[in-house]
Amino acid sequence: MGETVDFSSAEYYTNRELSWLLFDKRVLSEAQDTEIPLFERLKFLSISASNLDEFFMVRVASLKDMVNAGYHKKDIAGLTPREQLAMLNQETHALVREQYDTYNHSLLPRLEENGMHLIGRHEDLTEIQAEYVDRYFEDNVYPVLTPMAVDSSRPFPLIRNKSLNIGALVKKKSGEDELEFATVQVPSVLSRIVPLPIEEGKAFLLLEEVIERNIHKLFLNYDIVCAYPFRIMRNADLSIEEEETADLLKEIEKQLKKRQWGQAIRLEVEAGMDARLLKIIQDELHIGEEDIYPIDGPLDMTFLMKMYGMNGFDEWKERRYAQPQIVPELPENADIFAAIREGDVLMYHPYQTFEPVVRFIRQAAKDPDVLAIKQTLYRVSGNSPIIAALEQAADNGKQVSVLVELKARFDEENNIVWARRLEKAGCHVIYGLLGLKTHSKITLVVRREENGIRRYVHLGTGNYNDSTAKLYTDIGLLTCAEIIGEDATAVFNMLSGYSEPRSWNRLSLAPLWLKDRFLYLIAREKENAMQGRNAHIIAKMNALCDKDIIQALYEAGAAGVKIELIIRGICCLKVGLPGIGENISVRSLVGNYLEHARIFYFENDGRPEYYCASADWMPRNLERRVEILFPIEKPALQDKIMRILQYQLQDTAKAHILLSDGTYRKIDRQGKAGFNSQLAFCEEAKLAAKKQEEVADKRVFIPEMRH
Repeated sequence: MGETVDFSSAEYYTNRELSWLLFDKRVLSEAQDTEIPLFERLKFLSISASNLDEFFMVRVASLKDMVNAGYHKKDIAGLTPREQLAMLNQETHALVREQYDTYNHSLLPRLEENGMHLIGRHEDLTEIQAEYVDRYFEDNVYPVLTPMAVDSSRPFPLIRNKSLNIGALVKKKSGEDELEFATVQVPSVLSRIVPLPIEEGKAFLLLEEVIERNIHKLFLNYDIVCAYPFRIMRNADLSIEEEETADLLKEIEKQLKKRQWGQAIRLEVEAGMDARLLKIIQDELHIGEEDIYPIDGPLDMTFLMKMYGMNGFDEWKERRYAQPQIVPELPENADIFAAIREGDVLMYHPYQTFEPVVRFIRQAAKDPDVLAIKQTLYRVSGNSPIIAALEQAADNGKQVSVLVELKARFDEENNIVWARRLEKAGCHVIYGLLGLKTHSKITLVVRREENGIRRYVHLGTGNYNDSTAKLYTDIGLLTCAEIIGEDATAVFNMLSGYSEPRSWNRLSLAPLWLKDRFLYLIAREKENAMQGRNAHIIAKMNALCDKDIIQALYEAGAAGVKIELIIRGICCLKVGLPGIGENISVRSLVGNYLEHARIFYFENDGRPEYYCASADWMPRNLERRVEILFPIEKPALQDKIMRILQYQLQDTAKAHILLSDGTYRKIDRQGKAGFNSQLAFCEEAKLAAKKQEEVADKRVFIPEMRH
């Protein structure tokens, strides 16, 4: 039956942007889950708002650019850019309404019940609170503000991307009836959440309400007719013609400045804004009616993350998740090179600490026998210990080569700073490859030992970012296998010298042949199924939208391959199709940690193969980025990988299942406690760490007894 179905037809694919919004709905559903502690629900609502901001700045902006350029090519689901925009317009307005419905009717009442009063409007303040707010304005806010009036000598001001502002209509006290526009930016340098005096419980007012209450003090010669907050989103998608750019670093710096002033693509206003005021803002920013979002509540819900971080509310937060635990094979103060020589080490962050990765580079920087360190950096933390270690290594006379990817979206500015620092320290810095993003996560340490040169390699699915490593689930592998070391050397020679090696041992690279490798592995499972042999694919990733891969999965499913997909975000594949039935299933896990690891399992008729990668199954990863797929070959480590996959396939607490109608549903547990894979991994990591500590205690204790 599979032969009669044309799996390349657009009807078998979901639009990528719509699938992205479905993911944000899954995040929002966590904010709606009454079984989750209250502050965790606030956090998920904040994340859904932050996600939507990025969606507009990048995805919606890109579609608008296509429409403006007269681009009519259809997407994977058969929709033109204009058709996609029309569809997304409906969906995003509905999503925003659902966000604020959740906030107003579910979360605010719960906060009130628990004695936390988030006062929505300054008119609702008590007399004592009003006096306090006015004093607070005079002492803390007034000196920071820059009120801006618009008239013949003062043009409409440049409104920064994502900034929160208060727009006002004013008229001169001299008696003139002519209305003028004025605005003031709500300063991001001040806390948006202002605590208020209250007899019992806690009370807060948002900073924009403090300013709005006192806005007459900013325009002393005017009467305030009305004042309302507004916020705009601008096109933040950088367009760089690399082939025509002599200095990529300078070109990106120039483009970053434009990001603040790109085309306005979304306008959020307080519901009920005076129509005259709205018309002025709309006309000046050239915003279409469909891109205006009237908001019933506070603009920019990301302030809820700041609220989540406030002290004194631990009882409303999830406390079952453990701190990252030690990696048993790499206890603190252990010689990391000696430990790696004993066998490959697999780490699962954030259940296990990222500290050994930092220590790996620190030890290499200090070790007199280390000759060279080579590393790719895509996103690093604000105060990166890895950068400091690389600087120290260069200072110690080692050959240090670092590829810093300047085109890492929204981290460009950060990465420019690091690139310049590393260059000053004497490191050889490469700014990525022409036309490609380097997204692979690899470190190579070259060390002189008794038996000659030995290469130590770290490969990962996540970034070298010690901060996000506490929040994202990722796999890391430390190895000194000779064949991996040879491949790692070839990777860096390719990155620094554009030399493509004649052959590779174990690593598969994009954009060279990684996609072909995946297609081969899927086709092999299909052939095994057709021959009546064991055939099974389990694939875990962030996103699936490559048409060739999806079509290959459809054909394998139609041939009888059992395909289980764990996809956190975008999924353009559909389930329950004719000729495939239940052979392909998709689940998405939205939990306390962001699922970021890419893991692939192929049954291979009883000789299973396990892989991890930096790449998702997306065209950009497989065709326009430098990515690495690496095998997990030691049986003990394969068992760990399989347990990760099995736990996630068994998850009934955080899993959302893709249905044949394209929607996602959480598993109906009928009131029973569900299995939470993330909590299970926390417990396993704690248990493994405890066992290691007991072993370490015995090592100390036994010699003392003999003595």
